Amino acid sequence: PRPVAGGRPGGGRGGPPRQKVDAGSRGRMGFLTVLVVVVLLAFGGRLVYVQGFAGAEIAAEARDQRLRSYSVIGARGEITDAEGRALATSVERYEVSVNQRIVGEYRSTGTPEGSDGAMGVAERLAPLLDMTASELGGMLVGDRQFRYIRKDVLPEVAREIRALRLPGINVDRVAERTYPNGDLAGNIIGFVNSNGVGLDGLERSLDERLKGTPGVETVEAGRKGQAIPGGYSAGSPAQEGESVQLTILSDLQFKAEEALDAAVASTGSDSGSVVVTDVTNGEILALADSGSVDPNDPGNSKGGSLASSVSDVFEPGSTGKVITMAAALDAGIVTPTTQFEVPYTYTTENGETFKDSHEHGLLRLTTTGVLAESSNTGTVMIGQNLSQQTRHDYLAKFGFGSRTGIELPGESPGILRSWETWDSWDRRSKFAVLFGQAVSVTAVQATQVFATLANGGVSVQPHIIKGWTAADGTYTPTPAATTTQVVSPETAATVLSMMESVVDDGTGGSAAIPGYRVAGKTGTAQNWKNGTQGITASFIGVAPVDAPRIAVSVVLHNPKTSIYGGTVAAPVFKDVAAFALGELGVPPSGTSPQLFPTTW
Repeated sequence: PRPVAGGRPGGGRGGPPRQKVDAGSRGRMGFLTVLVVVVLLAFGGRLVYVQGFAGAEIAAEARDQRLRSYSVIGARGEITDAEGRALATSVERYEVSVNQRIVGEYRSTGTPEGSDGAMGVAERLAPLLDMTASELGGMLVGDRQFRYIRKDVLPEVAREIRALRLPGINVDRVAERTYPNGDLAGNIIGFVNSNGVGLDGLERSLDERLKGTPGVETVEAGRKGQAIPGGYSAGSPAQEGESVQLTILSDLQFKAEEALDAAVASTGSDSGSVVVTDVTNGEILALADSGSVDPNDPGNSKGGSLASSVSDVFEPGSTGKVITMAAALDAGIVTPTTQFEVPYTYTTENGETFKDSHEHGLLRLTTTGVLAESSNTGTVMIGQNLSQQTRHDYLAKFGFGSRTGIELPGESPGILRSWETWDSWDRRSKFAVLFGQAVSVTAVQATQVFATLANGGVSVQPHIIKGWTAADGTYTPTPAATTTQVVSPETAATVLSMMESVVDDGTGGSAAIPGYRVAGKTGTAQNWKNGTQGITASFIGVAPVDAPRIAVSVVLHNPKTSIYGGTVAAPVFKDVAAFALGELGVPPSGTSPQLFPTTW
């Protein structure tokens, strides 16, 4: 039959025949639809739960995972001189370290010459650290989470390193201790270790007040450790330590150290010390020990022990005779003009014989002359009239055998044995103490005797701390030093005048300062170190006598050019004391001395 018009072969009207869909296919489609709806409902429900109910908790948990806590250094307080010049200070420095497990994640910018990983980091970082890429690369490779690369990095370099944002490279701020004047007053200041803990000197004894309190800073950080701008930030601030102001005058300290080192070198001495104190208030204006330690590099220092002026003891020798004179005058046994016939040798009633440093015939000396000529025999003749207890008591009242209380570590009390024990003060020692033997003192103790006489017989506790400045800028001066009346003002003035004869007409002529009245005493004594006998030569003086302001001691151990303090120590006194008077603005003496006669 013919095809129907508009139709297609083999097909029905309107298109091809329909395919039948079996029941199995309908089931599968229904199942998938249901499954998709369930999944969407589950995700939607979870989304509603997360955003509507648990959002804050989950966000906080995620934030906590991004938080990084860092320790913030509390800067150590400064140590300054009396005029506020920094002797020890803390400066901003940085330490660069690496987490070797992360540094390998670095990828170069795609330039042909750029490297990935540790080598790429080394190529970018090495020029900033003054290193070669190969040298630095070896430090970056490994499995350690922390390794120092460089310490003592300047702030501007640290900023450049941080700007690179190199993975695994950390830049941490530290406060480095520095001493801008090198070894100036190094014997006083001491030094700290690599962790900023005081190990010696004032850095050690004042550590609790100088050290700062570290703080903690917590920030929200990215995967590479960088802080996220605008992210969470909190913490406790670091607290700076207190700053201490000393009584030391830097220029005078420098002069004392310079003069001392020159004297040690020119005389061939083993060591020495110079102490300058303000007699009116006990302030130590300079305290020099030969070969001062450089706190910036204490391990390589060629200097001696720290603060040996307060730790090393020696027999004062003839400088101790002023105590005998003060005791005898105070007790009314002699006057400045009491007359004596002084032999070269003198034997006491118990058979002990003493002699002077120079052989001479019979001398007709007054009490003042005995002191001016530094006669051992004349001093024994005067002092034998004092009881043993009185001799001991006056030595103790002038500070022998006890610490002065100066704020320096390691102070020695010296040696003053009990007068009551026969073994301590044997038949010879009880006379030897009259001229500065059989007792031992520090340089500060010896200086204190003369400062007391210059201050009207009143002892003022020596101190080296002027005051403290808190982190908030509040300044608190040190309380006034304690005082003790040791001898009467009349006795002190008389001994001071007698000591003026030592300089004008005795063994201390080299200590004279033009324009100023000077009183002082020379000293020579035996010393023992490691079983070897030596000599300690010294001069201690006061200026100006008409209005006493300073006491200066110069001590030289084992000088080779001369054993006499008037020869090797007195010129150093003159140099240092003249400079100190100028620094303090002390006017020249306005009166002429009225000296006691030294002979009859």
